[in-house]
Amino acid sequence: MTVEEMKETLKSRLKGSRYIHSLGVADTALELAKKFGVNEEKAYIAGLLHDSAREFENEAMIDEAKKRNIEIGEVEEKMPLLLHANIGAVLIKERYDVDDEEIGKAIETHTVAGRNMTNLQKIIYFADMIEPSRDYPGVNELRKFAENHTLDEIMLEALSESIAFILEKYGLIHPATVFARNELLM
Repeated sequence: MTVEEMKETLKSRLKGSRYIHSLGVADTALELAKKFGVNEEKAYIAGLLHDSAREFENEAMIDEAKKRNIEIGEVEEKMPLLLHANIGAVLIKERYDVDDEEIGKAIETHTVAGRNMTNLQKIIYFADMIEPSRDYPGVNELRKFAENHTLDEIMLEALSESIAFILEKYGLIHPATVFARNELLM
C-alpha cells in the first residue's frame, strides 16, 4: 500500500481532528528523523499510522485487544484507551500492509513509552506530544526545548512532563513510562 493509499484509508476511518493530528505527527516525526539521522520513511509512516486504532471506541478497546491476543495489564483494564497503541501495532499489518517491526514497536510505545526504546520509538513518542495541532500548557516550551537538545534529553523532558501532568490529575502512571524515564537517567 502506498503512503497516499494509507492516508485515504486512515482518513475514511478516523474523525477529522484525529486525521489532522495524524498528519501532524507524521510531519513532525519526519522533521525529527532528519534532525537525528533516523530512517525518514519509517518515521513518517509510524507517525501517520500511530493512532490508526483510534477508529475503535474506547469501550471496544479491550475486545479488540483480546481478538488480537494482546496482553491486557492492570493499568489498561482501568484505562482501555491505552490499548490503542498495542492494537495499532497489529492493525498496521491487518489494514495497511505494513509489516515492519520497527514501525510496529514505535506505534506500540507511542503512548506510555517503554524499555530499550530505539530512536524511532522516541521520535514517535515525542512527535505525538508536540505536533502542530497540540495545544496544552507547556507544549511551546517542549517544542523550543527540542530545538537544541539531544534526543535522549528531549525524551527525558517529555517523560518528566507527562508524569508530572498525570500526578497533578492523580492518575495512574503506567510502569512502562517509569521504566523509560529511569532508563534514561541511569
